[in-house]
Amino acid sequence: MDAYLRRIGASRPERADAGALRDLQLRHLRTVPFENLSIHLGEDIVLDEKALLAKIVDARRGGFCYELNGAFAALLCDLGFTVTLLQGRVFGDEGRLGIPYDHLALLVETVDSTGPWLADVGFGDHSHHPLAFEERGDQKDPAGTFRIVEDPEYGDLDVYRDGKPQFRLDTRPRVLDDFRAGAWWHSTSPHSHFTQSVVCSRLTAEGRITLSGRKLITTVHGERHEQPLADDAAVLAAYRDHFGLLLDRLPTAPGRAT
Repeated sequence: MDAYLRRIGASRPERADAGALRDLQLRHLRTVPFENLSIHLGEDIVLDEKALLAKIVDARRGGFCYELNGAFAALLCDLGFTVTLLQGRVFGDEGRLGIPYDHLALLVETVDSTGPWLADVGFGDHSHHPLAFEERGDQKDPAGTFRIVEDPEYGDLDVYRDGKPQFRLDTRPRVLDDFRAGAWWHSTSPHSHFTQSVVCSRLTAEGRITLSGRKLITTVHGERHEQPLADDAAVLAAYRDHFGLLLDRLPTAPGRAT
């Protein structure tokens, strides 16, 4: 876990309080990329704590929600936080919900009794800071205005960003094994957007940087810039220079050039 802290540029906090959680989440978002490269490199997605830490800490890779939040949960527990895994379903086109176990999010209790908090380092472009889980009003964040709304029919919670629903949470506690079917579906199904495109993205101090196929997309203070990359060497260099990923070959989506 000390190596994990070094990976995200953090020191071991003195207390597992809200300030420490906020700092850890932001550092994680800025250093560990949200990426689906394993799917397109023929690598197995293994939802096991040891395997997740080996990938993210030892191999200095990123991952998608199951991997990133699964590993982050292990780190938080080691630091004295109390963590519960929650399953979510992501809102897609026309407000349709995705499959069960579509998303893994974290409910985190701190020692200063300020929570609980909804922590998430695995949703891609999302809140920079943990959200107050029991707050039902607007919550301001550098990424926008968030709101957690109770679903009156089922009692689930919908997370909104700038008035648009992001995902629906079931508040019953889960374990990592519960998410295996969702991870398998997202890494194999032709209907999953993860199998259709290659993406690697992380938060920056000024905005966000994303490598999508052969296109490097940089957002700085709200202004988006796109840079096409000329060849394989340029793409591999972008993975190395912007995300710290040392790849010996390019991930390729089915039927598409990288």
